[in-house]
Amino acid sequence: SVCSDSLWRTLDFLHHSGIQDDPDIKVLMAGSTLRKVKSRSWKKQRHFRLLEDGLTIWYKSRWAGKGHSTFSVTELEMVREGHQSEVLLSIAEEFPAALCFTLVFHGRQGNLDLVAESPEEAQAWIQGVRKLIHRHSLRWVWDWFQKADKNKDGKMNFKEVRKLLKMMNIEMNEEHAFHLFTMADKSGTGSLEIEQFVHFYKILTQRDEVWKVFQDYSGDGEKLMLEELDNFLRIEQQTGERSAQHAQELIERYEPSETAKKQGAMTLDGFQMYLCSQDGSIFKPEHQGLYQDMSQPLSHYFISSSHNTYLLEDQLRGHSSLEAYIKALKRGCRCVEVDSWDGNDGEPVVYHGHTLTSKILFRDIMSTLKEYAFKASDFPVILSLENHCGVEQQTVMAQHLRQILGDTLLTTLVDGQVPLQLPSPQELRGKILLKAKKIGAMGDRNCPMASFALFSPLLQKSKSKLSRELSDLVVYCKSVHFHGFEHSRLHAKCYEMSSFSESKAKKLAKESGRDFVQYNTRQLSRIYPSGFRTDSSNYNPQDMWSVGCQIVALNFQTAGLEMDLNDGLFRQNNCCGYVLKPEFMTDGNAQFSPEKPDERQGYRPLRLSIQVISGQQLPKVNQKEGSIVDPLVRVEIYGVPQDQAKDETSHINNNGFNPVWNETLNFVITTPELALVRFVVEDYDKASRNDFIGQFTLPFKCIQAGYRHIHLLSRDGTAIPPSSLFVNISISELS
Repeated sequence: SVCSDSLWRTLDFLHHSGIQDDPDIKVLMAGSTLRKVKSRSWKKQRHFRLLEDGLTIWYKSRWAGKGHSTFSVTELEMVREGHQSEVLLSIAEEFPAALCFTLVFHGRQGNLDLVAESPEEAQAWIQGVRKLIHRHSLRWVWDWFQKADKNKDGKMNFKEVRKLLKMMNIEMNEEHAFHLFTMADKSGTGSLEIEQFVHFYKILTQRDEVWKVFQDYSGDGEKLMLEELDNFLRIEQQTGERSAQHAQELIERYEPSETAKKQGAMTLDGFQMYLCSQDGSIFKPEHQGLYQDMSQPLSHYFISSSHNTYLLEDQLRGHSSLEAYIKALKRGCRCVEVDSWDGNDGEPVVYHGHTLTSKILFRDIMSTLKEYAFKASDFPVILSLENHCGVEQQTVMAQHLRQILGDTLLTTLVDGQVPLQLPSPQELRGKILLKAKKIGAMGDRNCPMASFALFSPLLQKSKSKLSRELSDLVVYCKSVHFHGFEHSRLHAKCYEMSSFSESKAKKLAKESGRDFVQYNTRQLSRIYPSGFRTDSSNYNPQDMWSVGCQIVALNFQTAGLEMDLNDGLFRQNNCCGYVLKPEFMTDGNAQFSPEKPDERQGYRPLRLSIQVISGQQLPKVNQKEGSIVDPLVRVEIYGVPQDQAKDETSHINNNGFNPVWNETLNFVITTPELALVRFVVEDYDKASRNDFIGQFTLPFKCIQAGYRHIHLLSRDGTAIPPSSLFVNISISELS
């Protein structure tokens, strides 16, 4: 069989130079002492180094004896420079940005925040790991080789290559395939070894569409000099005045040829590396980190929220699980729900009442919350309590909340004063807020009237008697019945919040959109799915965000369009679960109605033009022998009613490997601040419904113009590298 050394040589061959000779990689292999940072108080030195396989990063504490940890470059998505995480921002005064960087992992795994001892060492790790990530993107060439090499002799004959093309989602004329095979078979043996197979792969994956863009700006057709790259960035990528500096940074970051680097130039390989990287992604890099003002009142933010968080499946017979809370919290969810009921042995239980869903202990959920609440984000978590317990077990819940959550549970006013507006996410960092019913008004815990209320005949007769101990734990999120917008405007307090079913919220949004927006500038509102959604399906959250509703609760366990939109909105701002609403939704005097967007001050519609150029290595959806996809791309706009739109390309027959469309789709966006753009790739089927291949959703305001790659996600929102779309995006004002 082909040894890993051969793979090493092959990948070096791909990059024109030995990776081990790279100065940054040498630093990684020699090892460095870096600070691993988990919080402002947890900053510990660890020795990190890259192992000889070029894939594994090993680290340990100097006091750990033989104990150590490892992770693979294959698990990494990208490297962020400077203070681009909440944790590193919190220690910015202690450690300058030049020393700091973040390793971002694929999927739901937490990031690794690191601080180097010098700016030079930080740069070596940043650039070195970036090179390794790109280098690994070619490793699946090796995986394909192994799959197709049936007899494991380290060679592939033409028959094996033909089978491989099918596996790679390529339908190719046999004569053309044989021609490429012969070109790669330098030894004339009728079979390809790994190096020759890589050559075959390179011929196969030549990107003519990228080459054409490169040629448009290259004077000699071989490389882009600094000035030529600067022109490309300024004209096509719309980078503005900083394009010259940015051009130099990109050459340093992505150019694999040291010779070209010394000339201040970028080759076609470097250009393609840049376009396929995070810098060449459709998503603005500056919007990936924490970039928004987090010091405004809670009511000014959209908050990632889960409905019946305890359920992993449907609403009638589904399994209740602590894992469901862990998954939601790791996904950045900041509002989780608990349905509590009296348990048989004096311990409250959580399940979907009057159904066959299984039960879990309330106290176990609190322990899970304590452990996982702030793994993905340290901004506040709201615990939405649907309380069906009697007074006795309510008191047990209060005890568990206090004892298990400890200091993380907010039990007092931030500054001791009854507020006129809600505190900010910044002020509430690391805190869990209880949303539930409360006896009396805020701040009157010791008021005789409040005590009288507890024992009043009216309350005693009511079905939902309240425990004083539980009531006292409700600070900023008091559940109240909604009596209308006018009543709220005149009488409501900022800490009072109401829940609305999706149908009630839709009706209010359509009939009184402007009032709903105003209401949501001062108070929190929570929207939940209809009781008829027993299959745990979801409603479109965009309808609720368009009137400023903050806590739009979705069934996180159900993949599909609605969760794509939720993930898309909260993908920005470091995935912290809070997104600042546009100013016209936070200004109490603004008059915005989603039904009449043109009436707002500062109305400025934009034209979005998307040239869908090509696709790269789309996954097979039908695993049947010989099946190849017929892909099409659909672009969907979600926003205020006037902006809802979709358009699609034609389909390409039998090519999931490198389909080329070169078709342009045009849209007008009246309210860019609220619009989400979803790119969907489907396998066309004229006889039945198209099959889903992949998607990517992002806020319109996070889109980078120019030639960009869109890295596709699977149905459940996880990455499916190396599948992508190549597009050219233009955003302009309506003339």
